Amino acid sequence: MKQAKLLNHAEFKRLTAVIDSKRHSVRNHAVVALSFYAGLRACEIAGLHVGDVYEANGTVRDSFYLRAEQTKGSDGNTVLVNKRLAAVLRRYAAANPRHCVKPDAALIYSGKGGGFSAQTIVNLFATLYAAAGITGASSHSGRRQFVTGLADKGINPRVIQILVRHRNLNTTMVYIEAGEAKLRKAIEMVD
Repeated sequence: MKQAKLLNHAEFKRLTAVIDSKRHSVRNHAVVALSFYAGLRACEIAGLHVGDVYEANGTVRDSFYLRAEQTKGSDGNTVLVNKRLAAVLRRYAAANPRHCVKPDAALIYSGKGGGFSAQTIVNLFATLYAAAGITGASSHSGRRQFVTGLADKGINPRVIQILVRHRNLNTTMVYIEAGEAKLRKAIEMVD
């Protein structure tokens, strides 16, 4: 199975610049942040409602619960919100104050007011990556980057498994990039 491309620093900067140059930049930054900073799948991003992510007073929750119908599997699970994601979600709420107080409304919505489907999220990622000149990336790249980034920082694979809501640790391990540069770095650690 071909894995979604991981973005290097320059590619992520290009992606950010493309998002900044287009309409709905705050919304699109929120979509990307949910993928890259929380490891959410396209279907999970599309399934989110305002009330899942924001308290009644409009503040960002420090965690939220994905119900079974919002996930790929048949189990619900908790998603933890880190500081980077919280900052992006605060900007999203500030840019959409009337929308982000409707708890039952879709979190991510189009210019026409309807919620995004999972396919619309996939298409948005494809459009953004194409505009940034990034080939091989997909809506799953952020999720894979999330997993690999945690692994590169030495986070226990079991902890990563729980954070990305995989039933099997082997599935999590497949996401981790182990390119030549990492292999060379590892071999140099041998005494």
